[in-house]
Order: sequence, then structure tokens, then C-alpha cells
Amino acid sequence: MSVEALLDATRAGLAYERLRMDAASRNIASSNVPLRTGDAARVWQAPAAFDPQLGAALETAPASTRAVHDPNHPLADAKGMVTYPAVDMVHEMTNLMTATRSYEANVRSFNLLRSMMLRALEIGAK
Repeated sequence: MSVEALLDATRAGLAYERLRMDAASRNIASSNVPLRTGDAARVWQAPAAFDPQLGAALETAPASTRAVHDPNHPLADAKGMVTYPAVDMVHEMTNLMTATRSYEANVRSFNLLRSMMLRALEIGAK
């Protein structure tokens, strides 16, 4: 495997883990944003098939909702219920932590490969 292929694999890993972190942080941020009447709940997710050459964007998927009784809220329905996306905070925090750890591991491998390349250049210059 060439050095460039190793660098490309590391870059792809960094890009994918960044997407996973973005999806989890958006889901956490939107967990307490009420839905307007008729709006469907959506959650963000990283694409299942990731191609670093094509790039990727976050995808949305349908989600369930949760209702909270708050008759004073401007978006409350006739029964006083406000609808929010049902975001599983434990799942999203776990995704966020594992994506962060994976991102850090990719950074470490990229830095290690870079230092090995620099060391090889130093040896070759002697």
C-alpha cells in the first residue's frame, strides 16, 4: 500500500467521523426545539455508504415525536401539548463520544505517518 493511499484512508476517516459528530450535535441541539403543527420530526445521520472522492452530506431520517404538556407555549395545540422530536440523548451522546475518539485516533495515525515520512526524508538526506 502506498503512502498516499494511507494518507487518503486517514483523511476519509477524519471526514466521516466529522460527519458523525455533526449529526449527533445537531440532533442534541434540536431535541428541545418544538415542531410546528404538521411538521414531521427528522433526525440527522451520517450516510451509510461514504465515498471520500464524492464527498458526503448529512442525511435526515424520519423520527418519532414526544409530547409535553405546556399550555402557555405558543405552539401548543388545543389540548396544551407541544410536540418535540424524540431524540435518544444516551444514543446521541454515545455516537458523539465514539466519533470523537475515532477522529482522535485518525489524527494520531495521520501525525504518526507524517512523522515517519519526515524521518525517512532525513535519513535519505544524510
